[in-house]
Amino acid sequence: MYKICVMVPSPFLEPVKNAMFIAGAGRYGQYDCCCWQTLGTGQFRPLEGSTPFSGKSGEVHREETWKVEMICEKRFLKQVVQALRQAHPYEIPAFDLYPVKLSDPEE
Repeated sequence: MYKICVMVPSPFLEPVKNAMFIAGAGRYGQYDCCCWQTLGTGQFRPLEGSTPFSGKSGEVHREETWKVEMICEKRFLKQVVQALRQAHPYEIPAFDLYPVKLSDPEE
């Protein structure tokens, strides 16, 4: 099992989450569409040669951004990352993956 965390600008929150859910993320036991989301402020500066979705080249840009976390079985991971990239508006979406264990450490 993996946890995938992605930063998403507010207008794209639901489309990105839904694409990831359809691809197989966010399933836990007898539940689906499971995630955790927190609101914050994203910041970046597009450099020369970039084609930013928002902001201007050479200027620091800040915008309302959601951090979305969800679990994903390894067998769905490739298609979930592909769905995330297709639904996300940024040319390089900010996300991370790491393995997790969802059972008691004594087991």
